[in-house]
Amino acid sequence: MAVASPKTVVVVPTYNERDNLPVLAGLLADLPVPNLHLLVVDDNSPDGTGEVADKLAADAPDTVGVLHRVAKDGLGRAYVAGMTRALDEGADIVIQMDADLSHPAPAIPAMVDALLTKDAAAVIGSRYVAGGSTASDWPWSRRALSAWANIYVNAILGLRLKDATAGFKAWRAETLRAIDLNSVHSNGYSFQVEMNHRAVTRGFTILEVPIRFEEREQGVSKMSLGVQLESALAPWKLRFGGKRR
Repeated sequence: MAVASPKTVVVVPTYNERDNLPVLAGLLADLPVPNLHLLVVDDNSPDGTGEVADKLAADAPDTVGVLHRVAKDGLGRAYVAGMTRALDEGADIVIQMDADLSHPAPAIPAMVDALLTKDAAAVIGSRYVAGGSTASDWPWSRRALSAWANIYVNAILGLRLKDATAGFKAWRAETLRAIDLNSVHSNGYSFQVEMNHRAVTRGFTILEVPIRFEEREQGVSKMSLGVQLESALAPWKLRFGGKRR
């Protein structure tokens, strides 16, 4: 009797990504990963991304789902909502991924394989392990900021991860349940750090596999000054908040 493949759900938050979303959906559909599903979490995009997602779901109802939220409420809230929905619908593996095509979909099979064959609770698609890289058109200032952010986070929290701020990850369902998704507080890009911190402090192993991170070609970045400030303060809140608990 054949063993069923684990259900893998790729959770993709969207806000004004109508041009990128169909491209990403096509890339995911072509991957050699059995039982792969896409869950779009749209924050009421004014450009009609939600309608594009609904069309994708209508064309592939067995593999594409849509979660509509009423307003733009932050990356962290979108991921918590999408991951919770994926777990409720029986996901064995949950992948978090940006809609802007900066995360390479072809890396997903290697991430899933590492999760299934090695002693890992989560796998990061990493820019900073051997074989990984960032976009060649990144200016030196952005490269320096990204490198500094990882040094900063690791120095405060001791995560021992090469790419502690990465947003491309594969999680075992049991890991997400163990770290109590619904109590995650961070909302912007610091969500990535809090999730790693929760996993590491509970004794889980996080592996990293190399990826090439690309710059978005369509749309605009959601990185605001407020998000940057939250990301800078989050490691200190996690460190001292953890001690209080």
